[in-house]
Amino acid sequence: MEMHQIRYFLAVTRHLNFTRAAEECHVAQPSLTRAIKLLEEELGGELFRRERNLSHLTDLGMRMQPLMQQCYDSALNAKSLATSLKSGAVAPLALALSRTVNIGLIVPHLTELTTTFKGLELKFRRGNAEQIAEYLKKGEAELALAGPLGTTWERLDTWPLLMEGYGLFVGKDHRLAGRNTVAVSDIRGERLLVRRYCEQADQLARQLQGHGITGTGAHEIANDADLGALLAANAGVAIAPRSTPVAHGMMRVQVDGLELRRAINIYAVAGRARSPAASALLKLLRAADWSAHTD
Repeated sequence: MEMHQIRYFLAVTRHLNFTRAAEECHVAQPSLTRAIKLLEEELGGELFRRERNLSHLTDLGMRMQPLMQQCYDSALNAKSLATSLKSGAVAPLALALSRTVNIGLIVPHLTELTTTFKGLELKFRRGNAEQIAEYLKKGEAELALAGPLGTTWERLDTWPLLMEGYGLFVGKDHRLAGRNTVAVSDIRGERLLVRRYCEQADQLARQLQGHGITGTGAHEIANDADLGALLAANAGVAIAPRSTPVAHGMMRVQVDGLELRRAINIYAVAGRARSPAASALLKLLRAADWSAHTD
């Protein structure tokens, strides 16, 4: 089945006249008729009942018409998209972000990117360290922002962006909310909201255990959105990276005595061609001043 056969078929369905359909398609009528005949042979039945001045769709023709139209429209859309990509009118960019990375860190740079690439189409993926690495390996993301991925894949390019500390997050009505700083010992006896999806969750747990905080009776949560809601309800306290979004009803307090830092890196696959949008964003992020977020 050729695309020109589908185009001729659809023209005949509109006009129900082979002569006018041939004129619309700028082709000789015998050529159009022959193409329709070959299409009928391939489909195993007549598509039209031919009359002298007017033709009618057969039952097979009526059933084929919406399918042929969908096929033709899809082909046109594909061609249009290919042209747009080639001309730069469409600039897709797939980014993978760790579940612990606040997208607000890069929003200003994404905004700047849209001024250069008017057809920018962003696709975001979230995941843990293992999932982020898989997105990159499979080509489902061009760039990734995350903490340490824990992989030794030799094709992984890594650029450090910032190093940040951890703070104590509490509800605004919590007994510790009004302090400028707290000691790790002040957290003893508090119910912890544990972010197991954090790349450094195990390191944090070991440090807390060193201060006699075992996490017994802790709540294990799934994402930072749930964290904000639970903190606002005073369902516990959490230790999280400084850049974690401070939602309404929660506060961040500095913790003295907690020696934990986490790196946020940008990752890409070495040797793999990058889109112009990905290359531009990589340059923006590497050239940015991250001192306001660095401890």
